Amino acid sequence: MCGKSTLLNALIGEKIAIIANKPQTTRTQIKGIVNREKSQIIFLDTPGIHKPKTKLSNIMVQTAFNSAKDVDLILFVIDGTSKNIGPGDRLILDKIKGTNKKTILIINKIDLIKKEEILNLINIYSKEYDFQAVLPISANNLNNRDIVLDEIEKNLDYGPKYYDEETYTDQTIKMIVEETIREKTLKLLNDEVPHGIYVEVEKIKKSKTMENKPIFNIEATIYCQRESHKGIIIGKNGSKLKQIGTYSREDLEKILNEKVNLKTWVKVNQDWQDKDSIIKKFKIDN
Repeated sequence: MCGKSTLLNALIGEKIAIIANKPQTTRTQIKGIVNREKSQIIFLDTPGIHKPKTKLSNIMVQTAFNSAKDVDLILFVIDGTSKNIGPGDRLILDKIKGTNKKTILIINKIDLIKKEEILNLINIYSKEYDFQAVLPISANNLNNRDIVLDEIEKNLDYGPKYYDEETYTDQTIKMIVEETIREKTLKLLNDEVPHGIYVEVEKIKKSKTMENKPIFNIEATIYCQRESHKGIIIGKNGSKLKQIGTYSREDLEKILNEKVNLKTWVKVNQDWQDKDSIIKKFKIDN
């Protein structure tokens, strides 16, 4: 877990990617936009590389690899606590070599390791590829933001602005709600349960409260793969589902800057990760 989404949120200055201390958190491509005085930088956050076991995980890996085709620059983020090039990073590195794209190596979590360990990683990776730059950082340290953005800006080609100044992501409100709820399941549930979950927003309607203040009324269903998982998600007397809903609502009110009334249900949909009708929503056409 290299902290890729944490870094993206720090660079954008807004929370656009969900964060959880679990692998394969990102399921589809997410765009983030940073507008600077001399540039507009468009980031593509992709799913992590892993060995696919379902149609969904196949699409996730394809999305990650296909996203590299049309970009000007690749940010290769590695976990600084690793001692060597692991199998996953080796796979990514080999793909980068195949693209021959300009790449910046970002060594994250340097606050957790010694200087000599950083130098060792720099030495190991520099022998593998001619990186434009190697940036040892801590994604949680906002002071690193301009260091990374400055280096990216130096390596971008000239071109038009594709988004207006106020836009910082391509995600819809529906997508933000679904991902926010899924993030809470990843953080509050253990073992394999959260990875077998997907969230579907059934209704989003903006109205007024009794005090005449705007409010989003949202209804969403949390789907899981097994009946036993449903019971875990709901919890004793509905306690876990209430917790998921409360944390999701609090987060969404910060993101949307409006009051939120959130209702959630839990349903079972076995083997959904191999059903074309469902996983097509995660597919990005490249």
